Amino acid sequence: MSELVRSYLTVAIFAAAAVGLVGLLLGISRILRPQRPSVSKQMAYESGVDPEGGDWAQSQIRYYVFAVLFVIFDVEAVFIFPWAVRLEVYGLFGLIEMFIFIAILALGLGYAWRKGVLRWV
Repeated sequence: MSELVRSYLTVAIFAAAAVGLVGLLLGISRILRPQRPSVSKQMAYESGVDPEGGDWAQSQIRYYVFAVLFVIFDVEAVFIFPWAVRLEVYGLFGLIEMFIFIAILALGLGYAWRKGVLRWV
């Protein structure tokens, strides 16, 4: 058996062991857990407020858009940090590129602000 096949076989064995262990532990927990269903456990939960109006509860999209904006501007730091560390290597071209990048992000932030996405209430 070649070394390449042996490496893949090792990975496959560990993957099968991991999947088997997860299945075994989930099965054991299903057998051992207490099962006491109640109406309050079956009811939908939305931010600590009891849902009203039938089978579904409406949540505002604003919270999700706010979270996506946070992720976008958080990922921005991933791109700015390496640039700031190696600024002298990139020189003027890197500085111009980063200004363009930040300007595009500022346009997106201005658009979100104008649309009222950043208002929490």
